Amino acid sequence: MSSAVLPVPDPLVAGNRFVVAARLLRGLLRNHKRVFAIAVSGAAVFATCTVLSSVMIRLVTDRIIVPRFDRGSVRGATVIGVLLLTIAVGLVRATGVVVRRVWAGRTAWGVTESITGEVIDRLAIQPATWHRRQSTGDLITRAGVDAEAATAILAPLPFASSVVVLVVLSSGWLIYTDPVLGIVSVLLFPVLIGVNLLYQRKVDLHFNTAQQELGALSAAVHESFDGVVVVKAFGAEDRETQRLATIAARLRDARLAALRLRSTFEAVLDFVPNAVNLGLLLGGAVRVRSGDLSIGELTSFVYLFSLLVFPLRIIGYAFSELPHSLAGWARIRELLDQPIEADPRQRLLVGTDNSIVLTGVSYHHSRAAAPTADAVTDEVIDRSLDRDSIVDVSAPVAAGRTVAGVGATGAGTTTLLHLIAGLVPPASGSITVPAGGSALVFQEPFLFATSIYDNVALGRPVTEHDVRRALRIAEAGFVESLPDGAATIVGERGVGLSGGQRQRIALARALVDSPSVLLLDDTTSALDPSTEAAVLANLRTELADTTVIAVASRPSTIGLADDVLYLVEGAIVAHGPHDQLMVESDGYRELMEAFEHDRRSLDADDSGAFDDQSSRTAQP
Repeated sequence: MSSAVLPVPDPLVAGNRFVVAARLLRGLLRNHKRVFAIAVSGAAVFATCTVLSSVMIRLVTDRIIVPRFDRGSVRGATVIGVLLLTIAVGLVRATGVVVRRVWAGRTAWGVTESITGEVIDRLAIQPATWHRRQSTGDLITRAGVDAEAATAILAPLPFASSVVVLVVLSSGWLIYTDPVLGIVSVLLFPVLIGVNLLYQRKVDLHFNTAQQELGALSAAVHESFDGVVVVKAFGAEDRETQRLATIAARLRDARLAALRLRSTFEAVLDFVPNAVNLGLLLGGAVRVRSGDLSIGELTSFVYLFSLLVFPLRIIGYAFSELPHSLAGWARIRELLDQPIEADPRQRLLVGTDNSIVLTGVSYHHSRAAAPTADAVTDEVIDRSLDRDSIVDVSAPVAAGRTVAGVGATGAGTTTLLHLIAGLVPPASGSITVPAGGSALVFQEPFLFATSIYDNVALGRPVTEHDVRRALRIAEAGFVESLPDGAATIVGERGVGLSGGQRQRIALARALVDSPSVLLLDDTTSALDPSTEAAVLANLRTELADTTVIAVASRPSTIGLADDVLYLVEGAIVAHGPHDQLMVESDGYRELMEAFEHDRRSLDADDSGAFDDQSSRTAQP
């Protein structure tokens, strides 16, 4: 897989910021408009009651407090009426807060769930050929971190919308209460909005950079831990540490730059309103002394303006989350907007029996990786790897036959299996396979970190009897001696099992639903010859109708096959029984002698101790 991370264009540079923000919200809320509307409605109720609360402060001051000092008494009905009205406004305001918070949370969680599900669905529907060009760590980041980043703006947005309502209502009320002080107060709002826009413009670049570096770091960490055995074997710990540290440093620098800007931004938001508030107190005192303003009106005025300080910070918070959300959303849209590639399995023709027919099949192998920052280097690599892996292959494989695919390294045997399995599409020609489909067992078996039973069943509607039968055919009798039998947890990638055990579990997984075609990519290479022969004999006995194509490099295995497909540089140069090819094909005979020599050398190095021999007592 490529570890490259595609650059995401800064969407805020491409057009008007408010237009881009509106498009972001339209994309996020397309399936959650009703829930979001309830949150915004609750926020509007809160904003309206906030303005009304300042009116209540004025009434309490002018109708109760001042008369009590001036006349020494206040009518009880007046006190009760004003207090009941104040309590009613407070209760409605509290209800608005609850509605806003609950439905804003439901909106954010629902949108995140929808986006994550959409990304996962897109990843699931893309064929294996597409996934081979991607970075696994980067895909994980887009389904997790980027989805959360894209929806970060939704949490403060309903409150920010209430601030807009609050500012409009407050502006009218402040100017109505005292035109002079009201206009001075209202003039502050454009200043704060300007500060917000300036902050957003400067912080955008840092947020986009941080989001990209986070994806790169996730991809690099995934790759490093996935290849931990190679790292340890070659003593490359320092190299990997330095590589990850470099990416982490870039991420740290981008986030620190954004944090410094945010700190300055919040300091300005603290200073400006408080400075204006102090000025309003001084100016209001003068207006009260001149009789242009009552004490209750000044109290209401200052109280309302004080209430605006924190909500205005929420606008800043929403603005600060906008570039973060835009960066995450841009990466998600980049993934979702990629066309769904055709599944190579749809190119396969369906036959009437279990035979396989290859007609003029060719496959052009190209790296075809996603573009990286080093496009020139990638182009050179692409040209060096472009070649024909399979060249005009035509071969019939009769139903129920066991055929060995034989060739030197790079001959195209594995690619041939992938073509028959429908993992890659042929460049030309046609492939006819049985209606029952095929099961491919890879040379490197992959097991999930769950039980042996779950690894074999893999969520398919099979019975316990089917699983036991598949394990028996695969000569996986060691399962019965494990502490929990088939319920034994094998660990990540089957780390609790030996290589031979993993291969047999992977083989059982392919056999559990009796496939019409079984494709083995050197699957039994980790088994000793006797166990391998037993497995092949079981396949003939238990799955007599199944057509088997096995890539093999062990002469004893090849000799057990009914026929041999001998490939040289992607082309079939001989097709027939092993004994016949040994006589008629010099190249095939030389390859068998080389295989035998390599096998003897390996056996001598291992002192005859195959991995499988010790696997009978291995415990996960």
